[in-house]
Amino acid sequence: MLTGIQIRAARQSLRWTVGDIANSAKVSVSTIKRIEACDGIPLVSVKNLLAVKVTLETAGIEFIGTPEDGPGIRVRPSR
Repeated sequence: MLTGIQIRAARQSLRWTVGDIANSAKVSVSTIKRIEACDGIPLVSVKNLLAVKVTLETAGIEFIGTPEDGPGIRVRPSR
């Protein structure tokens, strides 16, 4: 499970706008804003959260930790 903080950090690390991630993940801008507004586990559908996760991982983000213990990200170099 991911947290809103991880999603915010990942997006900012990639220098993406909210619109960039929404378009790439095929979710609405309001969904991304709702995810990022929550510091903990966001209250969105699993489908939408998974779409965002896969999009960010494809772009080089690795999610680390758990929501309860050191949630964070690593940025992997693009190939």
